Amino acid sequence: MPNQPDLDALQAAARHLPGFAGLARNQLSLLRTTGLAHDHVAIEGFGIGGRAVLLRVPRQSQFAFNAEDNLRYQAACFERVSLSGRGPKLYGVIPPCPAIPLGALAVERIEGRPPRLPEDLAALAEAMARVHSLPLPAASHCPPLADHRDPVTGALKEIEAQAAFLPQAGLAPESLAAVTEELTWARGYASEVAAARSDQPRSLVLTDTHPGNFLIDRRGEAVIVDLEKALYGAPGIDLAHATVYSSTTWDLDTSAELSVREVAGFYAHYLAVAADLSGTAWRDRLRPWLLPLRRLLFLRAITWCAKWRVQQARQKTALKERAGSTEDWSAENSDPALIAHVAGRVALYLRPETLARMRGEWLTPGALTALLE
Repeated sequence: MPNQPDLDALQAAARHLPGFAGLARNQLSLLRTTGLAHDHVAIEGFGIGGRAVLLRVPRQSQFAFNAEDNLRYQAACFERVSLSGRGPKLYGVIPPCPAIPLGALAVERIEGRPPRLPEDLAALAEAMARVHSLPLPAASHCPPLADHRDPVTGALKEIEAQAAFLPQAGLAPESLAAVTEELTWARGYASEVAAARSDQPRSLVLTDTHPGNFLIDRRGEAVIVDLEKALYGAPGIDLAHATVYSSTTWDLDTSAELSVREVAGFYAHYLAVAADLSGTAWRDRLRPWLLPLRRLLFLRAITWCAKWRVQQARQKTALKERAGSTEDWSAENSDPALIAHVAGRVALYLRPETLARMRGEWLTPGALTALLE
């Protein structure tokens, strides 16, 4: 069984944060864990400036940072995305220690419900458009967040690292052939973009935008509540990750199989909002990149499945507060029921028929290609 957050240690450490001196141990309670990277601890009967608070306790770094760098990165994600009005505020940072190996963040607790698809697709599009409309800082002000000056090359670098696990992942020959064809396309596309020195649209992006990472608040607005992987890169990656089959069916609370027409409607709404917020020139710059970036996101998602299938069988990393990298997909880190769910999703997404379904969005002319090509 995975280690649970030490609530006694969290309470003692949190009391050193500004505004938290009166925090009592009986106000902390562990929430149901739904993801592989962190836990949430609720703080009942407590608030900052009239806003509810929770503690976000990492279990690993998906970017392979050490404990301190991981916490610094995640804190910056919350600080910057919250400026859009569509992300929780950051209230404090609890540093790593033996009892809290990866530390914790005190953040605003968003009250809301999971998105219902396809009804809430417009709300998701608007939230992402607002994040993407934030001013792009000078390069010297981007750190600690990653800055993909060439977003296509940045995406391909991650894909290639994950694709190294394909030979060990037990894919059916038809599946491996399909992924290999897409990898060949991606490498050629990235080379063409680099040779052309194309001016790629860049903004603050969320990176991990599957619908389960959002909540719909009482105003009907979508708020992104999982921010640990924000960076400066391609907005199209966010749009793709929010609507591909492997994202919309990932989380049981938000599961839906979207039609190509519904996905096209999502993109059309996003482009309309983006034009309102950032101008028609920005919208027109975005459009030709959206379908290729959807193909790259498909590869990122599928190669991650291969990586997870291999790495989940490994032993978990011990003494994470001292580790050079805290990336850790070991099944020992998570509840067995959650691991079983993820394993089932991964098996589904790696099937030949699932890959054919997902690739059909760009290989077969339809509503999406008509809008974006």
